[in-house]
Amino acid sequence: MSIHMTQISVSSFLSCFSAKPTDFDFLAVIGKGTFGKVLLAKLKADNKFYAVKVLQKKVILKKKEQKNIMAERNVLLKSLKHPFLVGLHYSFQTPEKLYFVLDYVNGGELFFHLQRERCFLEPRARFYAAEVASAIGYLHSLNIVYRDLKPENILLDSQGHVVLTDFGLCKEGVEPETTTSTFCGTPEYLAPEVLRKEPYDRTVDWWCLGAVLYEMIYSLPPFYSRDVSEMYDGILHKPLPLPPGKSGALCSLLQGLLQKDQHRRLGAIADFLQIKNHVFFSPINWDDLYHKRITPPYNPNVKGPADTQHIDPEFTREMVPNSVGCTPDQEDKTYILPWIQLHWPRS
Repeated sequence: MSIHMTQISVSSFLSCFSAKPTDFDFLAVIGKGTFGKVLLAKLKADNKFYAVKVLQKKVILKKKEQKNIMAERNVLLKSLKHPFLVGLHYSFQTPEKLYFVLDYVNGGELFFHLQRERCFLEPRARFYAAEVASAIGYLHSLNIVYRDLKPENILLDSQGHVVLTDFGLCKEGVEPETTTSTFCGTPEYLAPEVLRKEPYDRTVDWWCLGAVLYEMIYSLPPFYSRDVSEMYDGILHKPLPLPPGKSGALCSLLQGLLQKDQHRRLGAIADFLQIKNHVFFSPINWDDLYHKRITPPYNPNVKGPADTQHIDPEFTREMVPNSVGCTPDQEDKTYILPWIQLHWPRS
C-alpha cells in the first residue's frame, strides 16, 4: 500500500536553517522514543557535534501526532535564549523522516545518574531543582506549560548544569488564570487534577517539580507503586509520605509543591516567584544561577564533545541505521509519505 505525496511547500520550514542528512556523519545512537531515535552526529562543514532527533513520518501520521511534533519545534524556537533549555539549530525533512538538530548535551540524563547513585544530598538536589524551576518559570512567562517533567527529560551538560529537553507535550497559549484539559504526561508524575480529568493550569508543572525533587531525595517518585491503579490512588487520596531525616525547609517545599489542591499548591498565586522565594532555596542567588556562576555540585568529567560515557549503554550498543544519512532519492519508496507542513513563525 502506498501513500500519495501531498504537495505542501516546505520552503519556510527550511529557511536559513537549511540542511540535509548527508551534511552529517551519524556516529552513535544516544536515545530512543516512540517516533524514532536520537543520534550523535557531526556536521561535516565545521566538525561540530549535535544530537539529531530522527522521527519516522509514518509513525507520526499513524498516531496523528503532527500537532505534538510541531508544538515541540515551535517551543524550541521560542526557547533558544534560556540557559537551561536545549537549543534547536536545524530542522528539515525527507519523504520518510523529520530531523531536529539539537545541542548535544553529554553529561547524561538525571535519570541515568539517579539510577547509578539512587539519591542525592539536599544541596545537590536543591541546585538541580533551582535550575529546572528557572527553566519552567521561563516557559510559563511565554505562556507555555511543559507537562512532562521527569528525570529522563532533564539532562546535564558537560559542566553539570541542567538542560531541559523534549517539548512534545508542551501546551502553548496557557495564560495566567486559564486552564487546559488534555490528559497527558508520565504516570509517576501526573498531578491529581490531571488524573481526575479536570481542567488544570500552570501549577501542574510545580507538582511535577515536587515529584522530581522527591525522587532525587528519596530514590522513588512520591506514591510510587508497580501497581499503577494503587499509585494513582495514592496520588489522589493518600497523605504525602515524608520519611524522617530531612530538613524542615525541604519537607515544607515538598508539601507545598505536592499539594493535591492545585489552587492551594505552591506557585498557584505568584507562579515561579513563589517557588524561588521559598526558604529551601534561600542559599541560591538566582542571578548567579541563571548566569551559571554557581559551580555545579557534580562534574561529569566528559572527555570531549563526542564523549558518550554518560549515555545509557542500552542506546549506544545499537547500530546506527544506514537510512538516517540517506538522501531523499536513496530512501525506500515502498511508502511515499506526505511532506508535513512546518512553517517557521513570522518574526
